[in-house]
Amino acid sequence: MSVNLILGSTSPYRQELLERLGIPFRCQKPIFDEEATKNQALSRGLTPRDLAPHLALKKAQSLAGPGLVVIGGDQLVQFQGQVLGKPGSFEKACEALELLSGTTHELITSVAVVSPEKTIEFTDITRLTLKKLSSAEIESYVRADQPLDCAGSYKIEKRGISLMDQIQSQDFTAIQGLPLIQLSKVLQSLGLKA
Repeated sequence: MSVNLILGSTSPYRQELLERLGIPFRCQKPIFDEEATKNQALSRGLTPRDLAPHLALKKAQSLAGPGLVVIGGDQLVQFQGQVLGKPGSFEKACEALELLSGTTHELITSVAVVSPEKTIEFTDITRLTLKKLSSAEIESYVRADQPLDCAGSYKIEKRGISLMDQIQSQDFTAIQGLPLIQLSKVLQSLGLKA
């Protein structure tokens, strides 16, 4: 039976990253209520470091089936024990960046790969420190990059890099949504190569 690789995501960022590995795949939206699952997990006391892997696994499991290898991913920003989600609006993006200005936060990127034989999970934690930013700098940046669909309210692959004072990461691609170094090893271990 041939193996089909599915990226359980509608994120154009994750799709673009996975294309770099040269392995044929298709994208499919996970079949579960992410917000309800997130709220239930938080009400049960899951920490942000536990929440991202939990959501990544649920996304992958929702699409799992015979002959399929499914990649589920989740990314969130943890700042002072709180989860900062995607801002969704100009105002909320500016508020998030004002909160993060001059401080360090964690970007938690989790991946679950579910195959018929096994499930492999891993998490990359990147520590990012933003420069001290003025309100004018923040507003100018948000207008330029429109990071309304990005955890942390910045696009590191665009002008968001200019907001940073320091980045501590094992895999820079994790910041964009999919840690390719570890993922390529996992897919190779499952027999999937370019």
